[in-house]
Amino acid sequence: MTDSEILDSLNKALAWELRAIAMYAHYAAYVSGIHRINLATHFNNEVTESITHAATVRSAIVKLGGKATTDRESTEIVHTSDYSVMLKEAYKTEMTASETYRGILPLIEKIGDSELYDALEVVYFDELRSVEELRMMLM
Repeated sequence: MTDSEILDSLNKALAWELRAIAMYAHYAAYVSGIHRINLATHFNNEVTESITHAATVRSAIVKLGGKATTDRESTEIVHTSDYSVMLKEAYKTEMTASETYRGILPLIEKIGDSELYDALEVVYFDELRSVEELRMMLM
């Protein structure tokens, strides 16, 4: 494991958070009909969570002497006003994010930075909760 491996993994996570911010803000604006009341609030809350996660990851990159990306992950954000498509896309995004953080935690554990490990573990658990919440919404 190298510092660049950790920094690359953290920048991948940051790029996914930046994508999530754009996706959730977009979906909050476009959700309509009877589901708008609940889902617009849900999507806006996810924007806030993703901003917090991005700040945590960005701080980790700076702490480790890296350069934080400003580019979002390039996976297309599906434009739709269909709430079920939005939820499926959100689920895929949260699954990818949780997998990304699951891969980062062992790298941080190896360098012995328990403060950083704890901070990123909180983000990982947030992602897992989002996956479960979306899974339940899609049932």
